[in-house]
Amino acid sequence: MIQKKLRNICEQFKIYGDYVVAVPFGSGHINDTYQVTYDQGGVRLHYTLQRINHNVFQNPAQVMENIDRVTRHVLHKIRSTGQETYKRTIRLLESRAGLPYVQDSEGEYWRIYIFIENARTYDVLESVDQAYQAARTFGTFQLDLVDLPGPRLHETIPDFHNTPKRMDALERAVAADPCGRAKLVQREIDFALSRRADAGLLLQLNAEGLIPERITHNDTKLNNVLIDDISGQGICVIDLDTVMPGLAHYDFGDMVRTGTSPAAEDERNLERVTMQFPMFEALLRGYMASAGQFLTSVEREQLPFAGKLITLEIGVRFLTDYLEGDVYFKTHREGHNLDRCRTQFKLVESIEAQFDRMHALLKTL
Repeated sequence: MIQKKLRNICEQFKIYGDYVVAVPFGSGHINDTYQVTYDQGGVRLHYTLQRINHNVFQNPAQVMENIDRVTRHVLHKIRSTGQETYKRTIRLLESRAGLPYVQDSEGEYWRIYIFIENARTYDVLESVDQAYQAARTFGTFQLDLVDLPGPRLHETIPDFHNTPKRMDALERAVAADPCGRAKLVQREIDFALSRRADAGLLLQLNAEGLIPERITHNDTKLNNVLIDDISGQGICVIDLDTVMPGLAHYDFGDMVRTGTSPAAEDERNLERVTMQFPMFEALLRGYMASAGQFLTSVEREQLPFAGKLITLEIGVRFLTDYLEGDVYFKTHREGHNLDRCRTQFKLVESIEAQFDRMHALLKTL
């Protein structure tokens, strides 16, 4: 039954050849993703089909308008410089109606990308070189969009990285306690709220005009960069649903969160969770190798703090979702969001312990 539905969706896009099969793909928390195989004259080609989570992205058409504008701009920039294009950016397929998406009979939005072969993502980075490559690729993505023409992108999830409002949401969840879980996590609640003073620092600097608004990815988990299987280079940024106006620090901070610890995001053994300084150094050097071309001095000064802030914020989001009954992030076991929360908070502690060393490294660049 599901194959018939997926085939019907695919047939609404401009894909040539014969549909073969679609299989679940990837490890994302939000959207449903499938790798689709088509037979084109005896050659098997692949595409990435995704259903946009309507509960998270309440205006999918705006999400797709942002992605379409960004990917077209990056592709144009790559071609104008004579670079090889087939792996440097994801590319959407048009529907037969000329749109970058289709809407099914149930009101769900779907999109298809050309699948990038011989490249993969890593949930946990395996080397400092991978960290460098991923950070450089995200920095290049921001650099490519510094001169995006036209109106401001849609803010598809308002206040997505507004840490003070994430703290407010946590306090509301604690007060409401709809699932009776607050008594089980008082230590985690205290940990988060004791750092409330940090929450608004970057937004205050932005309000004072000291940090400019940028176009940012806003979900720079290191598994959102494709690493080439042959060259080992970072080649392409994926998962662009949250591309919108933001601060450069949101992207770098999430790289620190996801790229410096050897543990998985939901690791239960917290002794494995630590910020490995060589990984941080590789991320900082890689990011500065590209983003350093446009960052201001104040933006650069706040890069170490960004790692702490975004890790804290994501931990707060996991904790809030746990208190509210696991309604936002996909979970695969009892207490999954709580495990994720505890991992983030342990990493915050590790970052705090190495803060002076992080700043000392920054001064050497």
